[in-house]
Amino acid sequence: MLYSALLLLAALFGAPIFVVIAASALLGFYYADIDLSVIAIEIYRMTDTSVLVAIPLFTFAGYLLSESNASKRLVRLTDALIGRVPSSLALVSLTSCAFFTALTGASGVTIIALGALLYPALKEAGYPQRFSLGLITSSGSLGLLFPPSIALILYGIVAQQLNVGAPVSIDDLFIAGLLPGLLMLALLAGWSIWANRGLKLEASKFDLADSLSAFRESIWEIPLPFVVLGGIYSGFLAISEAAAISVLYVFIVEVFIYREIKFTALPDIMRDSMVLVGAVLIILGVSMASTNYLIDAEIPTRLFDFIKSHIDSKLTFLILLNIFLLGLGMLLDIFSAIIIIVPLILPIAVGYGVHPIHLGIIFLANMQIGYFTPPVGMNLFIASYRFKKPVTELYYATIPFMLVLLVAVLIITYWPALTMGLIQD
Repeated sequence: MLYSALLLLAALFGAPIFVVIAASALLGFYYADIDLSVIAIEIYRMTDTSVLVAIPLFTFAGYLLSESNASKRLVRLTDALIGRVPSSLALVSLTSCAFFTALTGASGVTIIALGALLYPALKEAGYPQRFSLGLITSSGSLGLLFPPSIALILYGIVAQQLNVGAPVSIDDLFIAGLLPGLLMLALLAGWSIWANRGLKLEASKFDLADSLSAFRESIWEIPLPFVVLGGIYSGFLAISEAAAISVLYVFIVEVFIYREIKFTALPDIMRDSMVLVGAVLIILGVSMASTNYLIDAEIPTRLFDFIKSHIDSKLTFLILLNIFLLGLGMLLDIFSAIIIIVPLILPIAVGYGVHPIHLGIIFLANMQIGYFTPPVGMNLFIASYRFKKPVTELYYATIPFMLVLLVAVLIITYWPALTMGLIQD
């Protein structure tokens, strides 16, 4: 008990999370009289996971895209496609942010990279300031359900290591996230049109020359999602192979064709991207060891028995799960949350009859909202810093978007077919 309290204090005073997890695993195995080499063995076993190589590769590709002018080309291309519909600029912002987050894997990067471009454009077009702030802040977290999201890959790895319930493939996770992700986009698009119905907003006029110019400008980046995702879904490429092709393609395009990234900048980009990857992998390694201890000590089973004794209904469990995950999203970054919490809740959810893939989509959908849920959602503070606005102003700005996405989460939670319908048995 004393050691648990000390570990909790260490976490509260800023100790690295992997240190706290590793220390708890070491103490658990020590008191269970199990050789501590089991932790090293578990970390080494993780290296045998072939799909794990996709994480650093996709992350590096995302950082390369974020350092280039790909975000500006994406916005211009999206405007060329949907710029003639009502509230078109709001829809362009939503779509661009969602797909940029899916490619880069980081919502904060989306707010910083696209916010500087979209926020002034929204204000200039006549959108209210509060709506514009809320739109950029909330849409910055969209995209976690779209491939090749790093969060989807990481959830798949953790679920595969646990091997609880039905098998989980990352290909299936990519497919499962499509309709829920599109639902979130559609509901936010509908809200954006309705919220600005009384404003005199001019849709951009169709200009054939400008549209062709936008396509020509993005001609080298347009094939990327089709090559990567087409290769995966056709079975021609494994996830790790698709990641390798992705990073090679992006490297050639941004460094040699567009020449927007200098060779001298590459070491810094590599370092920054691998710092993120290193943090994820070290937490993953010690968490897998900690998970083994939890399983040996039957902690998930005891938790399930305790919850089952108080909650009989699967529907009630899912409501409480959503509330828990929303709070979790405010406190932990998504990678840490997946690695630490999924080993605990996956066995419990499976006990209530929730498919592991469905749980993964519910988990990530909630985490998307948690990123900008008051009072401590991470994106609120990133947007406050980026737009030089008080964080309390961001609270009010994001509430309507949060409520819309909560409706989406309830639909995703209680309509499993939306998630599982495209997956072939």
